[in-house]
Amino acid sequence: MSCQHLAAVTLHPPTASQPVYKDDCTQCFDTPDQPWGLDVCLSCFNGGCNSPNRSHSLIHYQLSQHPIVLNIKRTPKPTKAREESPAKIVKLAIAAETEEDTYDTTTVVKCLECAMELDKTLEQLSGAVEGVMNALSSSRQSDVKAWEEEILPCEHTLDMIQGPGKILTAEELEHCAQCNLRENLWFCLYCGNLGCGRGQFGGVGGNSHGLAHFDASHHPVSVKLGSITPYGTADVYCYLCNEERQDPELANHLALWGIKISERQKVEKSLVELQLEQNLKWEFNMKSDDGEESMPLFGPGFTGMKNLGNSCYLASIVQCLFSLPAFAQRYYLPNSDMPLTLQPALDFETQMRKLADGLLSGRYSVPPSSDNIESPYQRGIAPAMFKSLVGKNHAEFSTMRQQDAYEFLLYLLQTVNRTSHQQKTEDPTLSFNFETEQRLQCLGCSRVSYKVEVQDSISVPVPVRRLGSKDVFDTVSLKECLEIFTSPETLEYNCQACGSSAGAVKRTMFKTFPQTLVVNARRFEIIKWVPTKLDIPVDVPDETFSMDEYLSSGVQPGENLLPESIEKPAPKFEPDQALLSVLEGMGFPRVRCEKALYKTGNSDGDVAMNWLFEHMDDADIDEPVVTAEELVSGFEISESSIAMLTDMGFTAAQAKKALKETGADMERAVEWLFSHPDDDVSVTDEAAASNSTPVAAVGDDTLPAMFKLHSVVCHKGGSVHAGHYVAFIRKKLTEDAADTNWVLFNDEKVVKGGEVAEMKKFAYVYFFERQKV
Repeated sequence: MSCQHLAAVTLHPPTASQPVYKDDCTQCFDTPDQPWGLDVCLSCFNGGCNSPNRSHSLIHYQLSQHPIVLNIKRTPKPTKAREESPAKIVKLAIAAETEEDTYDTTTVVKCLECAMELDKTLEQLSGAVEGVMNALSSSRQSDVKAWEEEILPCEHTLDMIQGPGKILTAEELEHCAQCNLRENLWFCLYCGNLGCGRGQFGGVGGNSHGLAHFDASHHPVSVKLGSITPYGTADVYCYLCNEERQDPELANHLALWGIKISERQKVEKSLVELQLEQNLKWEFNMKSDDGEESMPLFGPGFTGMKNLGNSCYLASIVQCLFSLPAFAQRYYLPNSDMPLTLQPALDFETQMRKLADGLLSGRYSVPPSSDNIESPYQRGIAPAMFKSLVGKNHAEFSTMRQQDAYEFLLYLLQTVNRTSHQQKTEDPTLSFNFETEQRLQCLGCSRVSYKVEVQDSISVPVPVRRLGSKDVFDTVSLKECLEIFTSPETLEYNCQACGSSAGAVKRTMFKTFPQTLVVNARRFEIIKWVPTKLDIPVDVPDETFSMDEYLSSGVQPGENLLPESIEKPAPKFEPDQALLSVLEGMGFPRVRCEKALYKTGNSDGDVAMNWLFEHMDDADIDEPVVTAEELVSGFEISESSIAMLTDMGFTAAQAKKALKETGADMERAVEWLFSHPDDDVSVTDEAAASNSTPVAAVGDDTLPAMFKLHSVVCHKGGSVHAGHYVAFIRKKLTEDAADTNWVLFNDEKVVKGGEVAEMKKFAYVYFFERQKV
């Protein structure tokens, strides 16, 4: 029996740029490893589960009217049956095993409308089926793109002038010129010197003779011999940039020394692979504080997340967020249908709900099968789709580099807040919001001013007190960090009320408290101009503690307030008179000469003249110069525009400043606010905004304000941009409310306890929950 729906469609293989969602369902974390497999739409390449309970594949068909799908099922091969099979690495690679090494795969083409299987060898189907199976999956495509965007050429690879070359013998390329090391060898593209590299993770030896050669010769670019592939890829390092770089002319540069790329084979791990391996294998003690082996946990709320390669910063933050009631209640909706959208992989609401379902349902947190003897831990979920979407268009989070977990938390909260307002849905970030009140007192006249700001976290300094050794530090209490954060500080200040330049005292206190208080512990010291992470222990109580003493008292009786500032008229543009005379002498009208000088920086007559020739036909060429300052000062910012921004959670002062900075353009104002979260709002802006609609207070100022540690994100490594992140979360292990314990989330490994007491002292981000009294 033939299928009429197949005759009505024209199917094509996916292009190189089209995402193919064949790793997991776009609306849940079902994979081809499930008994029912994964349906890949042969029209748009959406991946949909065929689960009898959810059937996201069928829902996609009903919405898109794309009936023809390719069902892919995978069965893991027994461990003993797998054989080592090194993959040809055309691009920067993560895994050494191919899918064929690991799985037995079966495929079936079917029509969802007819509920029948189709012959996949038909000419109309075979090309599309083969294209899907051979295509990079969407997650792998994103990884490759991120690596390619990250490693770029530099001026030293692009403008390389090589010395006189010669044909090198095989013996001359065998070992370092200064020692007998035969691996980790770096070839200088300027002079042909061969030197060993620095010692690297995984036992790769190195005596740094390549670096010593650069110090002596100042030849900046070298290539790692063992990383060169016949496809033209290799590790190229620029010592002047101190970065891995691309060399577009690598084949020609090597040919000067008789090295033919087409004859080379990659025999060593690349720098990227070594870095990924290091981050994937960071050892966190999986034993409890009493030395017992930690017990793996499974079930709802105990789902791990696979490390995608430098993604542990994301996993640790996400685990903490979804363990909080606000996020769990907002996004875990097991009895509700997913949003109806043709592109669920690109819909933030869908991906957040998919993530909540994956983490909290327990569906993917199951013990390993009996034939898996490699690990006692669960497989976990792979958040590749979420990572790709949330990091899209962000300069850092779209890359494969390790990132700062606290910065990612702030970025994710902003994204959730913005999306909630756009979709007019409940905003789970409100539980983080509170107000701080800054009191400023002039040392000349003792008058004071108060400024209130809305925040969703605080970053506190951790004092550095060394104990003899430069790497051993005295323990600091959380209370001391909070006291430093709320203590008075003296700053330079010119008072407009009394004219004094004696300075002022500023103090920041809490005006309200949030339901969830996020504290970032800043353990850094600038060493040789580089921020260096310090392992300073911070003592944080496990029991409930009070924050009452950090609540601001507000304006006190008898205090004299500083007067509101008066905005000065915006300065007018003053052209350089000598340059103006030269341009006028050439016959150009004065107004055009002034505009040319303004547009070109008022410093070069030739540049201004060229600008005039290029803009003779501009419609506004004969209009007088209006500076940006004059333009902004003349804006009539409407109350409705301010109200729209305050509805998104910003203060009226922040809204007014954003509108001023962007010419009252609402869309640009929103982008400006999210890209300037710490931008100071001046007293003038605050005073000017005071006449607009008052903004409701956020947070709660009732006392007592009692908090208890809920979870922490910990880090190992010398920099927050390297190393490894994990999360410790206090959770109920049974239905008994008293049965709570710390749980370690270390990528896909989820265990009871772990080295809690030790790691809590060195946490990077703390989450405190307000307790009911």
